[in-house]
Amino acid sequence: MKKEKIVYRFYRYEGEKLQAKREIPYELRLFSRLILDELCFNWNKNRLEEDINSSIEEGNKEEFLKASESYRHFIWE
Repeated sequence: MKKEKIVYRFYRYEGEKLQAKREIPYELRLFSRLILDELCFNWNKNRLEEDINSSIEEGNKEEFLKASESYRHFIWE
C-alpha cells in the first residue's frame, strides 16, 4: 500500500500585525504581589493609627471604638 503524503499550503495573513507577549515569570509575579500586600497592610495600619490618635485628641469615643476595632485585625498574631 502506498503511503499517503500530506501537503501543507500556506496563505499570507492579510490582517493587522500581532505582537507576541512574553509571560511574566511566576517568581516575579509572586514577589510583586507580596510587596504590594505589605505596602497596603502598612498603609492601612498607619491610617488607622492616625484615626485613633485624632479621635483621642478630639475626645470622640464612637470614632475611637470603631477605629480600634478595625485596628485589632492588624495587631493580631
